[in-house]
Amino acid sequence: MKTKHQNPETQANEETQTKPIKISLAGRLRTYFLAGVLITAPISITFYLAWLFVNFVDSKVTPLIPVKYNPETYLPFGTPGLGLVVVFIVLTLTGALTAGFVGRLYLRTTERLLNRMPVIRGFYSAIKQILETVLAQQSNAFREAVLVEYPRRGIWAIAFITGRTKGEVQNLMEEECINIFLPTTPNPTSGFLLFVPKKELTPLSMSVEEALKMVISGGIVTPKDHRPRKDWGTPQISAATYENLELLREGERIPVLVPKKD
Repeated sequence: MKTKHQNPETQANEETQTKPIKISLAGRLRTYFLAGVLITAPISITFYLAWLFVNFVDSKVTPLIPVKYNPETYLPFGTPGLGLVVVFIVLTLTGALTAGFVGRLYLRTTERLLNRMPVIRGFYSAIKQILETVLAQQSNAFREAVLVEYPRRGIWAIAFITGRTKGEVQNLMEEECINIFLPTTPNPTSGFLLFVPKKELTPLSMSVEEALKMVISGGIVTPKDHRPRKDWGTPQISAATYENLELLREGERIPVLVPKKD
């Protein structure tokens, strides 16, 4: 209900707010186009990458199949995914055969032969240890995302725990350290191995998959906070820098922070 002494400018603003905002035809078309891109692009790119992988495996494996055993010899059309099926069957049979006595004997003989080769044994042992760690069902490697101060204090980066520090590296440290892998953006397959004191790591509630998405997207994709809502307003870490302090590590190796000298 309008009053008699209402300000004309206020009345005009109220009438403007109550009127529905009209979108032009070009604006509607732009909105529909972007919505279509957001819906179809992830699906199309996923199927395209899967198709490239299947074709790559088929191109390497299918030519190795004897002609009389190749279904494409008798069928009037191609069979995409045949190489992938063959690889799956071969790997499954290999795993089943190595479980027996003959398979274990062959495996030990092959490992002895590879361990005697100067250069190859290094690659073989490293690859075997990595695969055993990553594929082990009970392994905790690369299963937790954390925050770590890198490359200096006051700057934080997402990293992944790969295990506890052991051996000579841990024996040289005063604190209990953790092995972490710090990936690069947008290629998370490259990065840095860091040995960080456990107390300097901040666990994240996000999953490893969510953390990887954030790293690959360069922060464009931000996972939601899975912590209880009551903890959202309680900071746990500080991004304050230490411009007036320096760490004396060289010479006397004093692991303490002291003020800079003017």
